[in-house]
Amino acid sequence: MSVAHVVVVMGVSGTGKTTVGQLLAEALDVPYAEGDAFHPPENIAKMSAGTPLDDDDRWPWLDAVGAWAAGRAGQGGVVAASSLKRSYRDRLRAAAPDVVFVHLAGDRALIEERMAARKGHFMPTALLDSQFATLQPLEDDEAGVAVEVSGSPEEITGRAVEALRRL
Repeated sequence: MSVAHVVVVMGVSGTGKTTVGQLLAEALDVPYAEGDAFHPPENIAKMSAGTPLDDDDRWPWLDAVGAWAAGRAGQGGVVAASSLKRSYRDRLRAAAPDVVFVHLAGDRALIEERMAARKGHFMPTALLDSQFATLQPLEDDEAGVAVEVSGSPEEITGRAVEALRRL
């Protein structure tokens, strides 16, 4: 994989997008961006209250993430952004055609356990079911890889780096 690509680390909340994204950016020697930072305050408030976002909430957020990715074209980068639906990934690709995705996937019970253990995050575990209901895994025609989230963040990152090399 060329570092000129922007990698979008995707998956439901609690899969380790931020942690793995930061480690992946370090391994690839490219900048990292936290997708949650692109959410407008209204989205954060909605999720903090336990209300799932709808597509109208997500479009401006995806456009902001896509603009960041487009700005990194030819230079590379890593951004953590849930990108749960194909239409969301299509929107990101429309802004930045060369993005590739790393789908952090795993067992619901493990992910819920990790969500419950983290401190200070706005996403409550009560929204995990809505995240899984929304999730559409990568399709064969999408540039990207699925990586299992069991093990340490370093092990997950290592699997991601190896899978990206095979693209």
